[in-house]
Amino acid sequence: MSNVVFLNGSLVPRSRANVSALDYGFLYGAGLFETMRSYEGQVFCLESHLSRLSRSAELLGIPVIISELRDAIRETLEANRLSNARIRVTISAGEGEMYPNPKTCRKPTILVMAELYQPYPQEVYRRGFRAVISSIRRNSQSPLSGLKSASYLESLLARQQAREKGCDEAICLNDRGFLAEASMSNIFLVSEGILRTPGEGSGILPGITRSVILELAGKLGISVLEEDIRPIELFQSQEAFLTNSLIEVMPLTEIEGKPVASGRPGALSQRILTEYRELVLTG
Repeated sequence: MSNVVFLNGSLVPRSRANVSALDYGFLYGAGLFETMRSYEGQVFCLESHLSRLSRSAELLGIPVIISELRDAIRETLEANRLSNARIRVTISAGEGEMYPNPKTCRKPTILVMAELYQPYPQEVYRRGFRAVISSIRRNSQSPLSGLKSASYLESLLARQQAREKGCDEAICLNDRGFLAEASMSNIFLVSEGILRTPGEGSGILPGITRSVILELAGKLGISVLEEDIRPIELFQSQEAFLTNSLIEVMPLTEIEGKPVASGRPGALSQRILTEYRELVLTG
């Protein structure tokens, strides 16, 4: 089988995977998703992804069974004969009445998809990402900021702004004018040898890779601060990088056409990327 997805308990060809027109994920964005990466058949930080999904689903009142999701991911990888893959798990409140009333949704929709993942070539990591400052703001007061919601329009709009300027990413500030995150990644900078990143109260999604980097930095003896960061401090930093499950640790070398420090990947960014990849291999 190829191009197979897991939908509501069954493996089906992707071309025949149909979701109800009354699904609340489609009608109202009432859903969640997780993007994961498998290396040699092993999904990195699988339990962390599933735990975050479970916590978020509980907040939205969507019942999920973690063991079933774990099995669904394994079955999807096996059915597609994938080892190094990009995996997306999507859950929604399910089918309900057309008028918005989540209580009419009796059973969640569960969809697992996987495809071969081709990482960025090493030349991109040697060059680093270029970014713009987006006009899209994150709301630090919103309960949705900490959820990987199926309602992803803000991130799509921010990423579109980056593409229109020929850049790789868009950096979003929050409602108070401080750094929050990039459209699809978390952001770190280095100041006087200290690793700094916006705190969870900044309106960010606390990324799984972000958590790994924070833990890894502690083991490496690198001081870390989670705090409010002004946009100008990006240009005053010694280096900066972005993180998510797919790109891992990507140097950030240019913002709004201006170089970050030397305009080349910094030593600490490269060290953390090396250590992260070692961790991936060793588990």
